[in-house]
Amino acid sequence: MSRRVSLPGASELFGGAAPKQTQPEKRTVDGPSATVRSRTTVVDERKSSGRIRHDTKITVYVTEEELIGLEKTRLALREEHGLNADRGRIVREAIDVLLADFVDHGPDSVLVRRLKASE
Repeated sequence: MSRRVSLPGASELFGGAAPKQTQPEKRTVDGPSATVRSRTTVVDERKSSGRIRHDTKITVYVTEEELIGLEKTRLALREEHGLNADRGRIVREAIDVLLADFVDHGPDSVLVRRLKASE
C-alpha cells in the first residue's frame, strides 16, 4: 500500500465551474421587469462554516498588532462569554460577517468604506 497522498490535477482544480456562492447571477426586480446583475449569489441563511474540516487553505500575513488583537479577542470570547473558538474560526466568522454586509449594503458596506479610506 502506497503512503503517497493522491492530489487533484490542474484540470480538477481550475477546470470546474465556480462555486455557487461566488457565481454571478441575474435577478429581476419588482417594477418594469428590469434585469439586474447582483454582486454575488446570496445563499439563503448564509452562515460561516464553523468547526468542520476545511479542504481549502489560504495564507494571510498580518501585523504583530493584528495578531495580538486576534488573540486578545479569542481570550475575551473564552473569559467573558464562555466561547472556545480558535483564531481560524474567528477569522472565518469575521469574513462571513463582512461579506454579508457587502452583499446587503454594496457601496455603503464597511468593506467598501474601509478600502476607499485606505487608498
